[in-house]
Amino acid sequence: MQNMSNGAVGTAVVRCCRLLLCALVLLSGFGFDGAVGLDGMLFPRESESRQIQELDGFWHFRADDSTDRRAGLDQQWFLKRLAATGPVIPMPISSSFNDITTDRKLQNFVGWVWYDRGFFVSKDWSNRRVVLRVESAHYNAIVWVNGKEVMRHSGGHLPFEAQINNFIKFSDENFVTIAVNNTLTPHTLPPGTVTLHKNSSDYPPNFYIQNVQFDFFNYAGLHRKVRLYTTPIAYIDDITVVTQFHETTGTVNYVIKTKGQIGDSAKSDALHFHGRNDYNSDSSADVSVEILDRNGSSVAKGSGNMGQLMIKNVIPWWPYTMNRTHYGYQYTLKVKFGSDVYRQKFGVRTVSKTQTGLFINNKAFYCHGVAKHEDSDIRGKGLDFPLIARDFNMLKWLGANCFRTSHYPYAEEIMDEADQQGIVVIDECPGVGIDFDINFSNESLAHHLEVMREMVRRDKNRPAVIMWSVANEPRTQNPLSVPYFKAIIDLTRSLDPTRLVTYVIGTDQKGELVAQLTDILCINRYFAWYDDPGYLETIYYKMGNDLQSWYNEYKKPIIITEYGADTVAGLHTIPSSMFTEDYQADFLREYHHVFDIYRKKFLVGEMVWNYADFMTAPSVSRVVGNRKGVLTRQRQPKAAGHILRLRYWSIINETLPFSAMP
Repeated sequence: MQNMSNGAVGTAVVRCCRLLLCALVLLSGFGFDGAVGLDGMLFPRESESRQIQELDGFWHFRADDSTDRRAGLDQQWFLKRLAATGPVIPMPISSSFNDITTDRKLQNFVGWVWYDRGFFVSKDWSNRRVVLRVESAHYNAIVWVNGKEVMRHSGGHLPFEAQINNFIKFSDENFVTIAVNNTLTPHTLPPGTVTLHKNSSDYPPNFYIQNVQFDFFNYAGLHRKVRLYTTPIAYIDDITVVTQFHETTGTVNYVIKTKGQIGDSAKSDALHFHGRNDYNSDSSADVSVEILDRNGSSVAKGSGNMGQLMIKNVIPWWPYTMNRTHYGYQYTLKVKFGSDVYRQKFGVRTVSKTQTGLFINNKAFYCHGVAKHEDSDIRGKGLDFPLIARDFNMLKWLGANCFRTSHYPYAEEIMDEADQQGIVVIDECPGVGIDFDINFSNESLAHHLEVMREMVRRDKNRPAVIMWSVANEPRTQNPLSVPYFKAIIDLTRSLDPTRLVTYVIGTDQKGELVAQLTDILCINRYFAWYDDPGYLETIYYKMGNDLQSWYNEYKKPIIITEYGADTVAGLHTIPSSMFTEDYQADFLREYHHVFDIYRKKFLVGEMVWNYADFMTAPSVSRVVGNRKGVLTRQRQPKAAGHILRLRYWSIINETLPFSAMP
């Protein structure tokens, strides 16, 4: 395994120490609340002081098929149970609504859809904060409880929540109504446009078409959990952990944000306060922290809402391909504030880079992985625990040690598995399809910045996340892209100076304007597919020249974040031809030959497109979706899956000899 030289290590350590100092200043009350201007968004976890009530199962559902899609809002469907407003159908949560029924109109529906269900709240919760949390609603959402609006949110894939004590009844049934709108506009992320054929003899009356600027299906609905959870009146709102280690000693810097005053009673105004950012700046004496190892043994203790703890004989967090024994090792920061208790997992690890290398814990890391999608039959992008388990088993089967959350933040349950199983993540926001001048507008920028704040706030403590990706294949040859992405990259670095920042390049090098702002070049290439389709012999020349040219210009490490060929499982020809399993296998071998030359130089990663077949919008170039997966949509390997497995496990054995393939 390549290690950093002594000089490089020294430089990296100095840089990391500066980053830690910078991080502590940012993480303190001087500016960093997990993300500036936002309340905390700790994942709901049960503890001695916190309880959770899942609102899974079947909800009532109806689509608003009125001409302007506003009948539900104008008629105020939220004031009563949804079944009283008209016909409803059962809809499972969590799932996309598109593929559940046999109705083609619902599959391609654009506009507002409505969900509701009843629920009871225990009287035991009457003296506690009760919070309603929605993990993902794609794209715009409005939430009412008992007919009263409690919150709104723009953007799919990230959680939002509100305290609802003022709106619920502890002695009777309550109901929650959620309206979700999947319409993409030039200013959403991802952007899109809608065409309405209103008075055309060529289309049905009031015919909507959602025009997307990306190559995956615009699944919509309540994709992840909806739940209630409780906290005491005085509670822990946010936790931030930044780590470092030197030799055998780990350094853990933490910042705790709290709200409410110890001793507040249920009769106080605390249960009925809905202000923002009302952090308790006088809570330091009431906060205690303790670090527990994997076995639950205490290894460090402290007090105060900001501090530094040391772990002797620290076990760093490693990818599973770099350490056979302690990969994915996490500690737990147990935080107490009054009666509230929250346990935040974290790993002790560092990430750095040189002109030619990417390093985790000062040792060279080569990313051999995949790009993925949250996508499967019937449930679309809906959260599915058996599917998550299967995916991580297949990632290990392939020997993949990293994945990119293409092209949006994945469910926290997926991220939890990456942390625990030692699989590195490039965490990508939904910035895909930023193609036109209007997508670089101030309105678009403001929303993009807000999404980055929310994403960093959610995933800042995850050891698996080593890099933030702020976009996929934007048109960075457009001069408007320079101030746009400078603002986004600068903000992301200010929110988290401890990780690398990138975006994924899909353009040619000529005219590229933004790449100089990134830490690592992430590049998508499709030689012998979109470029010179069918001519596999061009890959060696074009891919090699392209890699060398990018490095000569920018002197930065490079990851090939996409390369792939559509393949219909079971289709074969000799000689191989496009869309056959044979062509996909030959295609991968040609790229791997080039990668083997440059991974000894400045290439620090390769990520095949795609892990599995996935659904797209209807297209004459897509046969029931994108077929570039090395696995089928049902997670069974094509021939290319076996090719990739042999390659990745041979690379693993270069650094961890005699590793056994699962």
